Amino acid sequence: MQPSIAKTLTAASAAKGLSALALGARIPVAPSTHFGLARASRFLHSTPTRLSDNNDAVGSGSRSGQPAEEPKRTLPQKASHIVRSILHGSEQVRQETRDTLSKVLARGKYVHELATHKVKPGCMDQYRAVVSELYPYIVRNLSPGTKLVGSWETDIGDLDTAIHVWEYQGYPALSKAYLEYRTDPKYQELHRKMLSFIQERKSQIMLEFQFWPTHPPVAKGGVYELRSYTLKSGTLLEWEQNWRVGVECRKHHEVPMGAWFSQLGDLNQVHHLWQYSDLQVRKEVREAAWSENGWPETVLNTVPLIQRMSSRIMLPMPFSSLK
Repeated sequence: MQPSIAKTLTAASAAKGLSALALGARIPVAPSTHFGLARASRFLHSTPTRLSDNNDAVGSGSRSGQPAEEPKRTLPQKASHIVRSILHGSEQVRQETRDTLSKVLARGKYVHELATHKVKPGCMDQYRAVVSELYPYIVRNLSPGTKLVGSWETDIGDLDTAIHVWEYQGYPALSKAYLEYRTDPKYQELHRKMLSFIQERKSQIMLEFQFWPTHPPVAKGGVYELRSYTLKSGTLLEWEQNWRVGVECRKHHEVPMGAWFSQLGDLNQVHHLWQYSDLQVRKEVREAAWSENGWPETVLNTVPLIQRMSSRIMLPMPFSSLK
């Protein structure tokens, strides 16, 4: 193929990609690039740009009012550069992503663990009796950096299931607790007894959202709801930005109990914990939220981010800190 024809085709392909993006078409990219693509898309739609044979794509110029000088590129080179920036993310976008996810989303003070136990049918009473002895023992006698946020059994949803949320003062406290679990004789004895009543168990390490701290111990009675969402890869930041608004709307009607996003175990998951006096109050509170400015937009903007979701109505166990 002649060089001039190859350049023309390259430019045409790049322009076609830009046109598709501008028209809202989905360009297939790896999941990890979605956030960079979204940032670049917003940049293209909000910043005046031009392509010519003698100028790069230029925005509003530098802070001094003068456009930044860069080496001249041919038209195919310019188009290809823009497409690469959109699809793969510029270094600035990648740095912003790293900074945002590590510093903005999480409070950074605690690490939480979600432990899910599928109990053998007919064995919940025996299981509850063992964990009522085991878990208070852990809090009283093992790592001081470990707290039990709450323990519940599912009343509606995944039946014969127990949910426990633990809080650790960072990863060092988590590692220390795990070491003590493996070496403490009393823990090992009660843990083996507990396992005899369990069909399946799962652990997930989570961080709490900065704008939604975990509620301290309280006895409110009623029921708890754990809503779990599996998000599309690369959409966690968008979820967080919308729920910053959404939780403020809900606070006018109820007290949010906790919200976390997964770090180890099943990834791309978010969990929200709510408390209600009863199911009728839950219905009324959720309906009332629609009258709040910002709540309809929160729902509209976050529903497309969800791959799968579930809801559990739970009853607190007698020793739970949240009950």
